Amino acid sequence: MTTPPRITLIHALKHSIVPIEAAFAKAWPAARLMNLLDDSLSADLARDGRLNDAMTERFLALGDYAAATGADGILFTCSAFGPCIEAVARAQAPMPVLKPNEAMIERAVTMGRRIGLLSTFPPTLASMPPEFPASVQVVPKLADGALAALDRGDRATHDRLIVEASQDLRDCDVIALAQFSIAATAPLVADATGRPVVTTPDSAVDKLMTLLGAKA
Repeated sequence: MTTPPRITLIHALKHSIVPIEAAFAKAWPAARLMNLLDDSLSADLARDGRLNDAMTERFLALGDYAAATGADGILFTCSAFGPCIEAVARAQAPMPVLKPNEAMIERAVTMGRRIGLLSTFPPTLASMPPEFPASVQVVPKLADGALAALDRGDRATHDRLIVEASQDLRDCDVIALAQFSIAATAPLVADATGRPVVTTPDSAVDKLMTLLGAKA
């Protein structure tokens, strides 16, 4: 019997850990998970307002550490760091290194041309739209105050602010939830908008399973 793959999950927000572990538990419970958390990544990005070479070097170091522990694949769960993650993917090739949102984007673009992108972290709405193909229209929407509510432990307010913000995306073909930390609100957003909703954790696990041969 072959040993299940070891997947390193790298987080810049502590809120990302529970939803991605839940997605693995549901779809791929055999995978061996390892969590790396550096919540200063998101704090430093929010302070600096842009990605820089120093941030890329930090990501490369995290990738090297994951590889040294025997990882078979790496999944980043922080949606605002696309170029840094691409650098890790180049450095660690041919190991699968996934951006948190790439699998969800691939799924969303099959569902419509006008895609609502809902986030609680402003830098995500700057870095993520260019990752979509030019053939679709991305409608970004910030659920202002939701992340701060989650940081206070107030999930009810977090979820309510996301649902309220999603109302502005009712004219989209599909709504993409940009972060792992908001994936659990998918049923609420779907009910509030009547639109199909895609999330990052489920899409990412599905793609990793395919890349690592756990799924035909």
